Amino acid sequence: MRNAIIGIVIGTVVGVVIGATLLAPQLYDGGNTALATPGVENLSPPAPAPAPAKDPAPRAEAPAVSWKMASAYSGKLPQIGSLAKRLEQETWRISGGQMEIRLSEPDTLVPSTEIFDAVASGAIDAAFASPGLWRDKAPALQLFGAVPFGPDAVEYLAWIYFGGGRELFDKIYERHGIHSLFCGILGPEASGWFHQQILGIEDLRGLKIRIYGLGADVLAKLGAKPRMLGDGEIFPALESGAINAAEFSMPAIDLQLGLHKMAEHYYFPGWHQPVTMLELMVNRGKWEALSSQAKSQVEAVCGDNIRYGLAEGAAIQFAALKKIYAEGTKIHRWPPAFLETLETTWAEVAAERSASDEAFREVWSSLSAFRRDYAIWQELASP
Repeated sequence: MRNAIIGIVIGTVVGVVIGATLLAPQLYDGGNTALATPGVENLSPPAPAPAPAKDPAPRAEAPAVSWKMASAYSGKLPQIGSLAKRLEQETWRISGGQMEIRLSEPDTLVPSTEIFDAVASGAIDAAFASPGLWRDKAPALQLFGAVPFGPDAVEYLAWIYFGGGRELFDKIYERHGIHSLFCGILGPEASGWFHQQILGIEDLRGLKIRIYGLGADVLAKLGAKPRMLGDGEIFPALESGAINAAEFSMPAIDLQLGLHKMAEHYYFPGWHQPVTMLELMVNRGKWEALSSQAKSQVEAVCGDNIRYGLAEGAAIQFAALKKIYAEGTKIHRWPPAFLETLETTWAEVAAERSASDEAFREVWSSLSAFRRDYAIWQELASP
């Protein structure tokens, strides 16, 4: 009997020791909070939290690549502004914070008119713009920005990536010390805003209109007086009478600029820019210094920006048009004869530019040949 009692006492002591050293720690989550036992109220206070570390956790390392990027467009505008912001955000995300492309508003890093030279010289690392802006530097680049009576988005991208367009684009930019990536796309634009209704081609003579690019050359040949103005200059110019017509972009962007408040007549289609390509221009030295992985990340973001821009652009126009119409705008469509005259005049302009500039001729010949072949498939595929 005595031995049995001694055995019970020893067993109890051993159990207490085991419970205190092996089991009790398992009842706590990280030594901070007691875990509840099912059906039993936990009366034990939680263990005290550990004292905070003297030194805070180290911050994330600085990005391996940090670029300053100018923009030709206000970040407040849909698409042309938002796609630049998306490029900034998605590059950071996809690189895991290892690549930073810091977007700056127009005219903050350098004047917008000096973007091309600033990227070429390395004064700034990169810029978000459109190839159509650089006619004074390389006229052929306009054919990569927007083409009057040109291809739709599918045909344009097919030529760029599989019809030789990309190679010609790179060849032009290489001569200027720039590497450029197609990094966004805009769908069809409106033809523009007019103070007075246009009843015929003769009404274009003497018309002071804000327009740029190859479409401006067409209107100038028909007697208009084109002017190039930045997005922030158009509204006051229409208000003051410095111009009596203006084109800028698609309805969602034009609405944001408030152009419907300054001109009553809104014309379609945007024959001068059925598609507009956007670009990320990078100083060639900065581009070549990137790792293969970093280059692929930027290319992936820009490719996705094209997908996003095309889908978003098509989705947001109808709501903008409804609002513009509800506020009293008169919406017109150019008659066929008017468009035929514009297209004939464009053919004359293209021939003149090809005769005067070898690179323009090379690009125009490539695009025209591709379009002739593509028309075969387009005719068969279209319902």
